[in-house]
Amino acid sequence: MNKKHIYLILIGLLVLTALIAIFFAPLFKTPASSDSVFINQWGFLPHQNKLAVLSSDTVRSFTVTDLKTNQAVMKSKTELNGTWQEAGKAVALADISGITSPGEYRLSVEGASPQIFAVRPDNYATIHDAAIKAYYYARAGVALDPAFAGKWHRPAGHPDNSVKVLDLPDLPASPRQKGWYDAGDYNKYVVNSGITTYTLLRAYLDHPAFYRERYWNIPESMNERADILDEILWNLDWLVTMQADDGGVYHKLTTLDFAGPVMPHKATKTRYATAKSTAATLNFAAVMSAAARVFEDKREVYLDAARQALEWVRQHPQRYYRNEQNVHTGEYGDTYLEDEFRWARIEYAISTSNSEALRAQVQTLPAVSTPSWASVDSLGYLSVLNDAQALLSSSDYQKVKTALLDYADHQVNIMQAHALRVPTVVSDFVWGSNAVMMNKAMLLEVAFALEKRSRYRDASLALVDYISGRNLTGFSFVTGFGSRSPRFIHHRPSQADNIADPVPGWLVGGPQNGHQDECKYPSDMPAMSYLDAWCSYSTNEVAINWNAPLVYVLASISAMPDTPSQ
Repeated sequence: MNKKHIYLILIGLLVLTALIAIFFAPLFKTPASSDSVFINQWGFLPHQNKLAVLSSDTVRSFTVTDLKTNQAVMKSKTELNGTWQEAGKAVALADISGITSPGEYRLSVEGASPQIFAVRPDNYATIHDAAIKAYYYARAGVALDPAFAGKWHRPAGHPDNSVKVLDLPDLPASPRQKGWYDAGDYNKYVVNSGITTYTLLRAYLDHPAFYRERYWNIPESMNERADILDEILWNLDWLVTMQADDGGVYHKLTTLDFAGPVMPHKATKTRYATAKSTAATLNFAAVMSAAARVFEDKREVYLDAARQALEWVRQHPQRYYRNEQNVHTGEYGDTYLEDEFRWARIEYAISTSNSEALRAQVQTLPAVSTPSWASVDSLGYLSVLNDAQALLSSSDYQKVKTALLDYADHQVNIMQAHALRVPTVVSDFVWGSNAVMMNKAMLLEVAFALEKRSRYRDASLALVDYISGRNLTGFSFVTGFGSRSPRFIHHRPSQADNIADPVPGWLVGGPQNGHQDECKYPSDMPAMSYLDAWCSYSTNEVAINWNAPLVYVLASISAMPDTPSQ
């Protein structure tokens, strides 16, 4: 072969490489680039506000096309809306709220890749079912049958039928069965389980008709009880085993160290109940009191457990939990317990119809704040507003109601001034930022139910839009839903099961720039610091307390009619 032939071959290879690069380039565009359109990937209700977002500082024309008729049904231009400070990016909005007829549409923005979106009257019910069924996949101590778990079936792990109390070797081992795995790990924590169980109880209490008609294929679906109640009972049955004979509650059930990325039945290290704590006992008392209002056949059992717990914390008001020296799993430590005391006393007063005790607690309630496992005052607000009006004077009840509406109005004001038109502030971007968004949305939904002011529903739906794709990461943050959802979540079964798709229905923690796991993140900005990778337990883990407000919000939206904004 002479030099001329070699030269021609090299030229041909260069041309071929260029053609391949041109052909495949669209497949490798980063969704966070400036030519991307970010939109709710789950679809919209007919009358909700519908916004698409671009990271752009220029006005662009856009067209919406009905895919059924292939006809343009809207033509307009984007609106510049300043800089989203939490992301450090200029934002332009395409308002497509005028599209109200059910169907599928294509949004084509000048210079950007087109996006498909749907409008459906029952848009969020299916996603709700997946979010609540995630708890079935998180059940400890039982095999998941293919008939209910599909390809995510697995053998039983962690029977917990003979668990010793750590540092009390002479105390007999006890069965502490059932319950949900807390997060990406296999331990069970009373404090986090408390807010989770209460939020699901609240979802049922506030929307019983919705749940009486809803099933999502779990082993108990054929009985007469609503599926959500069967799921809650799986965890309540475990919680009652964590109460000691003296009324105190062990803080958690755990191995000494986190398990590796293995399936539950292969995580076989010894598990222990740790020391009792005031925080766990108060959470337990609150949840048992609330459960007594739901499960009539267990009412006296739950109320007696709550009474014993409240007596124990009266004698042990500052038994703060710290990991024992040889324990290196989640601590859930909390040394400010005024909110837990107030919440437990409110729930017990409501369930025992004690107006005087309830009034005493209501008068000490602080301003409404977004709830979390360590900040539970707002849970008491929800119970007072929805379960206890008859126990309070009209002025006391109105005071509680006004406080919640003030919170809701504040969130609406944040939304209206926000570049992304979402009620978020920089301090929301903490570990579990997506749960912050959903807990805000839950309070907004309660405010909407009380007053039917559409601005509260608009703000709630804006937060749903955010987690479903109207954010600048390009992700829908619930596994299995949306055109780009997390696939490599920090969740041991999803990592170890050799199935490409993660367990569906889980809300991942979401962006925040703490970088606690030392992964390499694409950005240091709070709203952009997210990584879809197993290593990213600080942004891509899942947790039972993060899913619970998502369940509540989607149930509330699905149960209450979609109405035009006012």
